[in-house]
This record gives sequence, C-alpha cells and structure tokens, in this order.
Amino acid sequence: MGYRGKVIEQERARELRAEAHTLVEIATELGVSKSSVSLWVRDVVFTPQPRHRPTFVSPHPHHVAKLAEIEEMNRRGVERVAKLGDEAFFAAGIALYAGEGGKTDGAVTFANCDPLMIACFCRWLRRFFAVDASRVRVRLYLHVGLDLEAAEAFWSQLAQIPRSQFGKAYRAVADPSIRRNKHEHGLARIDYSCSRTHREVMGLVRALLSSEVLPG
Repeated sequence: MGYRGKVIEQERARELRAEAHTLVEIATELGVSKSSVSLWVRDVVFTPQPRHRPTFVSPHPHHVAKLAEIEEMNRRGVERVAKLGDEAFFAAGIALYAGEGGKTDGAVTFANCDPLMIACFCRWLRRFFAVDASRVRVRLYLHVGLDLEAAEAFWSQLAQIPRSQFGKAYRAVADPSIRRNKHEHGLARIDYSCSRTHREVMGLVRALLSSEVLPG
C-alpha cells in the first residue's frame, strides 16, 4: 500500500476516533493492529458512547482492496501450484525441512504448530521415503488448561498417526506477561527414528542449498 496508504489510514483512524469509535473497531475496519491505531489517535479527544450504540463500521476502501488482492493472489497460487508435479513437491519438502526440520543425527524430526505444515511434511515423508509407520512418534506441546484429549485426536487424524504412538505431552504454563494467545491444539513434533533416512534427507538439504546445484 506504500507510505501514502498509511497516511490515509492514519487520517481515517483519527476521524473514526473523533466519532467515538473504539480502538478495536477502528483496527478492524482498517485491517491494522490495535497498537498502531492507539499510536495514531493518541492525541484525539475520545468521549465514550453508551454501549447500545451501533458498533458496525463500514469497511474502509483500502481494507476491501487489500482483501480482494489477497483473494486474487490465493487463486493464482492455487492455479500455479496445481500445475507442478512430484519433482516440485519433492524439492519443496526438502526446503521445508531445511528451514523447520531437526538437524541432529539419528531421527527425522519436524515440529510446528501450523496444521498445514505438519500435514504437508507427513505427506512428503511418506511419498518419497520408505517409512516404517510403526516407528513414527508424536509428542505434543500444549499449554496447561487446554484440552489434551481433543488435541491428540486432532493431530492423530491430521497426521494419520495412531494415538498409541503419541508420547507423553509437555504441558507448558503460559507467561501472561509475554503472551496471551495460545494455540488451541498446541505444537506437534513428529519423530521418525531412522538414522539412514535422516542422513538421506540432510544430504538432499545440503545439495539444495549448495551453490553448485542452484540455478543462476
């Protein structure tokens, strides 16, 4: 959106604040963080209104345009990726492991709180390597107070790994001074204990990152 776009958003934020809209309402309309809105309107006089007043704010044109562009890029992304074959998926998995996978010798390890990342890794591992499914293990990292039973069921279905192969979950105590959000299903770590497979994967990672292999 550029610098001018931010100036427009700041001006609109100040207008809405002067009309007694809350920081949350303004942030929602403009598609920006509450902290940014707070900074922009810190010197605008704010008079709270009765809570029964309408809270709906019509979407800002820039926010609508941003959502439309994101939707269009998602559509284009699907079209481009759908044309790719196994070789592209193979290379993508190597890159994924290079960034997020475990590098310690002895086991192929991948941990993430994003279900899509875990699902992609599991498909890649099974598709391109001879995996003994009975040796795959899962361990969850979940904040205290969240439903462990539901989390295990969720990750088991997603990764297609039976719950009998789940280890004892690590229950973390959240520090309210540094974070408020908690991932509902926690973080899942997939471990495939096979030194040979791990060395094969790491060989591919080193090859992919090698200047001798990369084009250009």
